Amino acid sequence: MPEVLKAGRGLELRPLNLRDAGALFALVEGNRERLRRWLPWPDANLCVLDSRAYILRMRTLWRAGLGQSFGLWWKDRLVGVAGFNWIDGANRSAAIGYWLAQDAEGHGLMTTAVSALLRHGFRTLKLNRIEIRAGVRNRRSRAIPKRLGFRHEGTLRQAELLANRYVDHAVYGLLAEEWRIRQA
Repeated sequence: MPEVLKAGRGLELRPLNLRDAGALFALVEGNRERLRRWLPWPDANLCVLDSRAYILRMRTLWRAGLGQSFGLWWKDRLVGVAGFNWIDGANRSAAIGYWLAQDAEGHGLMTTAVSALLRHGFRTLKLNRIEIRAGVRNRRSRAIPKRLGFRHEGTLRQAELLANRYVDHAVYGLLAEEWRIRQA
């Protein structure tokens, strides 16, 4: 497991540990209604054991080099989760996913977190391409890749079934060379 990623704005990205399961479950519970609008899993996380199972799954993916999940810690409390939902080592590509507690919104935390993930992905993991997918109508989530210089690559129609409705996904991509130019 890698070290903590210092992101700025007092935000740290820490690999989730089993001792974080209670805090993670409480965060999901407090944000369940708004999370279920854009994410498929909130109704499957119904107790602390479900949060433990998620953490164990992500640790297994981490060890296999197939994914990485970080808790977002701000002001000494867990406020969200972000990471690489999948990593394709053969093609040096990955997809970032994220969510944030409602009371932590509006402070630039997710932009800061995703910036830290980009540094980690392009520098440490030596990725060539990173993508972000977001519901077409999820303006807040779509603002992150736009702000960070991702290109809108297209729309996947009816890409996900959420609460008995299909949601289109906007797909954004950023290449290592594009990221390096923006850093210069």
